Amino acid sequence: MRKASKLSEVAKIAGVSPITASRAIRGVGYVSEAARERILAAAAQLDYTPDMLARRMRGEKSRLIGVFVNNYGSQVLHEITKAISAEARARGYDILLFNAERFDRPGRQQTSDMLGKLCDGLLLLMPNGADDYLNVVERQRMPCVFVSFDARAMQLPVVALENRAGARAAVEHLLALGHRRIAFIAGTSATGQSAERQKGYIDSLEAAGIAVDAALMEEGAFAQTGGHAATGRLLDLPEPPTAIFAANDEMAFGAIDAIHSRGLKVPADISVIGFDDIPISSHIFPPLTTMRQPLDAMAASAVAEVVGLVEGGEIGPRRIAFPLELVVRKSTGPVPRSRAVPADADEAGRARQR
Repeated sequence: MRKASKLSEVAKIAGVSPITASRAIRGVGYVSEAARERILAAAAQLDYTPDMLARRMRGEKSRLIGVFVNNYGSQVLHEITKAISAEARARGYDILLFNAERFDRPGRQQTSDMLGKLCDGLLLLMPNGADDYLNVVERQRMPCVFVSFDARAMQLPVVALENRAGARAAVEHLLALGHRRIAFIAGTSATGQSAERQKGYIDSLEAAGIAVDAALMEEGAFAQTGGHAATGRLLDLPEPPTAIFAANDEMAFGAIDAIHSRGLKVPADISVIGFDDIPISSHIFPPLTTMRQPLDAMAASAVAEVVGLVEGGEIGPRRIAFPLELVVRKSTGPVPRSRAVPADADEAGRARQR
């Protein structure tokens, strides 16, 4: 294996001092154009690349933002990562994407520590609240921002969604269409977002005087297959729901597939609403009614926050929450007449709640 070239060798070939060679390669400080050309030509000749970790240890900036992701796979993760990358580039930074099931697992701790030191700042994107690495970055007061996280309060900035309010808006849309037997398909507990959406679901039912029925709450693990299986169980109930609110779009896709597989129609027989508004949501059949995340605005805020910390901003707790927008498409409609609750029965239910 070829021995790595040294900066001193580049400087010798170019006929300059090592300091001048370093300035030219890093793009900082004054170097004449003629000298810069000789230095870069020498570096190319020797296949020289600077040791970024050594530069970081000397206190220099890497211009890298680490984006740490738990289980990269969902479509919404893909979309927000794209938005973060575009925003970082616009600010003169590149991103380094690190994906792991848990950052505190054996074999991952050392990698997490090394990458954390290599990057100027970190974005923890939808992290698992049970991951001890979150405690590490908090204790060390690293320039780190949590994105799409509701599991617990942190002593670092958090850029999140108004999940509970967004879920209330989703269920209120179904209530306005006459639905009273509304099911909820939850995701996972990792980021705390599903729990907030479930709270919003319960808020809306209780505000409408509708008793919460545990049989109408299923788990789908934020996956299309999970949404399909959960919907199958809901359809097997003695009194199935007339509408389903899924805590993300992918589970909503699975719900629609399961309904169609039973020979039923969406929304004629059962309405379905999702949460996220990933690009494919407007192209499935029927197009999905959903709650739209402002991904570009969230990405811009997250990158601005972490760059601010890198540039000397105060590291401390603050929460920046973004509202969601209801996007009505063809997957929701009025409750079927055969399943509609008479007005007097609806009022009686509210009286019992009071």
